Amino acid sequence: MDALTLNPRFLQELILKTRALMAQTSELTTEDSEPKDDIASHRFLGEERDLSADEVVTLIEDLEPDQRAELVALMWIGRGDMEPEEWQEAVRLAQQRSVGSTAEYLLSHPHIAEHWDEGLDKIYDGSDLVETGSY
Repeated sequence: MDALTLNPRFLQELILKTRALMAQTSELTTEDSEPKDDIASHRFLGEERDLSADEVVTLIEDLEPDQRAELVALMWIGRGDMEPEEWQEAVRLAQQRSVGSTAEYLLSHPHIAEHWDEGLDKIYDGSDLVETGSY
């Protein structure tokens, strides 16, 4: 398997910022998980974006297309849709299926940061990227 081309420090920063963003979004919901308003569950996608949401979107959209595909493939592996051995196929499928904003697609998954972390753990057999900043 070819290694990810994404810089590990970049990916560490992206995971941490995305976790913070998702935590902020989940605080906007009521106890029964119903959004307080139409924006709450997708706050980062609408007009009322805050700076952290804009920052995460920009981090993702500023990547090269092949690197955005790697983020999608990493999510798929992390959530169990594909196996680490299928890395090249996952990246190829992500490239083929790319339509619209990759950031919006990724951020529409509330557990995206955990999926990325789990994907790294599966690919690198126990990666502690979030703690160390290296694969």
